[in-house]
Amino acid sequence: MAEPVLEILNLRKSFGALKATDGVSLTLMPGEIHALIGPNGAGKSTLIHQIGGSIRSDSGTIRFLARDMAGMDMAARARAGLGRSFQISSLAPEFSALRNVMLAVQARQGSSFRFFRPVTRDPSLTGPAMEMLERVGLAGRAHVPAAELSHGERRQLEIAIALALGPKAFLLDEPMAGMGPEGSKSLTGFLDGLRHEAPILLVEHDMDAVFFLADRISVLVYGQIIATGTVEQIRNDPDVRRAYLGDMT
Repeated sequence: MAEPVLEILNLRKSFGALKATDGVSLTLMPGEIHALIGPNGAGKSTLIHQIGGSIRSDSGTIRFLARDMAGMDMAARARAGLGRSFQISSLAPEFSALRNVMLAVQARQGSSFRFFRPVTRDPSLTGPAMEMLERVGLAGRAHVPAAELSHGERRQLEIAIALALGPKAFLLDEPMAGMGPEGSKSLTGFLDGLRHEAPILLVEHDMDAVFFLADRISVLVYGQIIATGTVEQIRNDPDVRRAYLGDMT
């Protein structure tokens, strides 16, 4: 049996009296899209921040490729292969889409400086960066500053940046947020193919996308996983229907 790419064991994080994550355990398997759903305030983004390293857990274990992530900051986890997109955009707004992705390519290559030629004309950076933009459908917007991109285009750019880092797993926090129907449909198709490159832990409110994409779904309510299963199992779970799905199924 295949080993999990990502394994979360009994993860906890409190902010005062609020238990944002309360004993969360889940796995991400090779080639899988594992969706994490739940109402606003359930703790989904806190969990993604804990996995990505921007929030320190109170207790619990995060293993990635069988390696304990304890003590590793965001940069170290990214270098280990955790590719992340953010619910709140973290782009360099004054840089073009191409330059944003070039920075990720540069980071992956392990070189922070180019002394002998301008980075904007360095084919070892521009080539891979443009390839990533083409993959997410932004090649025609390569030279547009990130600040001038639409919300949906910025989400696509974040995924291009994550791709440029060569991840072994993706953490995607509401990639469909702010997209119209056509944008969501296009991104859903892209993510469907992306699972074969690296598995995806997907936080998403667009239930059409979740039900289309997910191999498994975990439902987080008040910081606790109340159910994990296939799409049909989650659709038909009475506790899930009461807590979250309601008439959406």
